[in-house]
Amino acid sequence: MINSGYQIDFIPVESGKKNGDAISIRIVDEGVTKIYVIDGGTKTSGQDLVNHIKTHYGTDRVDYLINTHPDLDHISGLTVVMEQLNVHELWMHKPWEHAHEIIDDIIDNRVTVNSLTKRLQDSLKIAKKLEQMALDKGIPVHEPFQGDNIGHFHVLSPHHKWYNELIKGFNNMPASDRKTFFVEAVKKYTDTIKTVFENWNFETLSEDGLTSDKNESSVVLFGLLPNDTYVLFTADAGLLALNKAYDYAFENGVDLKECEFIQMPHHGSRRNVSPSLLDKLIGPKLPINSNPTKIAFVNTSKDCPEHPKKSVSNAFIRRGVKVLTTNGKTICRYWGYPARKGWKPSTPLPFFNQVEE
Repeated sequence: MINSGYQIDFIPVESGKKNGDAISIRIVDEGVTKIYVIDGGTKTSGQDLVNHIKTHYGTDRVDYLINTHPDLDHISGLTVVMEQLNVHELWMHKPWEHAHEIIDDIIDNRVTVNSLTKRLQDSLKIAKKLEQMALDKGIPVHEPFQGDNIGHFHVLSPHHKWYNELIKGFNNMPASDRKTFFVEAVKKYTDTIKTVFENWNFETLSEDGLTSDKNESSVVLFGLLPNDTYVLFTADAGLLALNKAYDYAFENGVDLKECEFIQMPHHGSRRNVSPSLLDKLIGPKLPINSNPTKIAFVNTSKDCPEHPKKSVSNAFIRRGVKVLTTNGKTICRYWGYPARKGWKPSTPLPFFNQVEE
């Protein structure tokens, strides 16, 4: 029997141009086992999560079910986990319960707390369904805000007050006193991707990335695992959220550069990180041919043409991080457990001299 160890599994989500997040974690600390699920991807990956936990963890229990934000590629699969496994606690945001906190900032005075509550529930139907499933089973539902502890993890972002500001920028919200500069839109993909040159010393990643308010509302988690392993889970958080997470951690004596495992934000999107942010989260650029000291996982669908962006993976590699992608297969980071029979090591991404324009 394992007395101390952990397994972090990234379950593949979707295929082609679509991505999502589905993560399961088993932690044994001084003989006590805790099972975590962080996001569930689609319903298909939710079923894959259920099967993975039963097969590889040997249990039908989930101690902590965590939804980072209500995008469908993160929350849909959690309804399958909730339905089929024995969940002890659900951690998720409930924007509809914040209507009374933001109503005074809505410009249209015809909007009431009740109508705003219903608008949020209707636009986030899967999130509301997940909450109701938990309540019907008598499972406690908690909102994760900065400063909260979820087992081995500490919530770095979002702060409650800032979350209220972000809700105003969610899709289908009435006009408010908050200006939203990013609008979620359907992307059009082409087979032709223009590229530009990079080398170890020339970085094209910009400082001015911008992502949606819903993405910025993602729960950012800092964890201390056995073997004094520090980890950082970022979901789809962007520059604003990750800088706030860094500042909060720094103010509380935590140096995030000590994390040896990090989830690459938003599947490796250029809009979510910048060189200066990575310098703070990971560390400065290292000399060429330096040995990696950290590892990053990124959940990408099989043969995904878009993610992770090569300029982003290059930026991580320059800072001593080995980057591994799911690319349609489950990948695992572990300590204290034996290697799974038949599982092979993943091949890290190389450094690219041609990156997306």
